[in-house]
Amino acid sequence: MKKLQRGDLYSLEDYALKRDEFRARVMAHKKDRVVAVGDHVTLYFEDYLTMRYQVQEMLRVEKIFEAREIEEEIASYNPLIPDGGNWKATMMIEYPDPRHRAARLRELVGIDAATWVRVGEHPKVHAISNEDLERTTPDKTSAVHFLRFELSPEMAAAAAAGGAIEAGVTHDNYTASATLSDAQRRSLLADLDI
Repeated sequence: MKKLQRGDLYSLEDYALKRDEFRARVMAHKKDRVVAVGDHVTLYFEDYLTMRYQVQEMLRVEKIFEAREIEEEIASYNPLIPDGGNWKATMMIEYPDPRHRAARLRELVGIDAATWVRVGEHPKVHAISNEDLERTTPDKTSAVHFLRFELSPEMAAAAAAGGAIEAGVTHDNYTASATLSDAQRRSLLADLDI
């Protein structure tokens, strides 16, 4: 899987000119990479294009143009790009009311490890989470987690052969699952070296 390099990025000036067009392309791409797992958990499956957009936006907002700082941003986001044998996702736990959200985050400690994907009849693959830093304390979890799902070659082959892909959470205080649409499945297949 291709990783982001400095030469892949627009300069701040070029990005200002191309941002609307680039953003529209990324948003269209992302729509098939978003999976709602119940009413309050959403998985945003990341790839090269979504991370390129994220880095471009960070450079724009922070007005970063120094080579060293650009390389630091790339190094921060490249780990979220799939490696050809896995899927990587940003998990968002979403409750609109801040007090309700805070109460639920106290009840959902461990939800990141309770999140899974399954291909066809293969066993569930539970997420490896937050490899960059710990986002959970014994008293509460974060509303954002970064997840990696490692697939066996057999699972990747089953997905390529048309096997259904499910995503879910099995936690004492939150259980839900979703079967990916054909468009979502096709989009995630592009992340695999098959």
